[in-house]
Amino acid sequence: MKVSVLILLLVSLLLSSSLLMDAAPAAAAPPTTAPSSCNAMCNKRCKKAGIYKRCFRYCCICCSKCKCVPSGTYGNKSECPCYRDMVNSKGKPKCP
Repeated sequence: MKVSVLILLLVSLLLSSSLLMDAAPAAAAPPTTAPSSCNAMCNKRCKKAGIYKRCFRYCCICCSKCKCVPSGTYGNKSECPCYRDMVNSKGKPKCP
């Protein structure tokens, strides 16, 4: 009886420690930031926008996820399908 309780205790301890080790990297992951290349590409794309700050912020979000920004200040979204197809919670295009 004592041996089975001890084995059960060891197994539960091993399982709980393995679950904690799997959860630790996810909690310690640094937040994603837009690389400097995204800043330069988004600055170029949003320079003529009416609301520059909003355009730049959403462009950087899209660039960090898609790793590309269409050329020019408007349109050309077919150059980057991920950028083109990203939508907000209302189903409208997220990327400027």
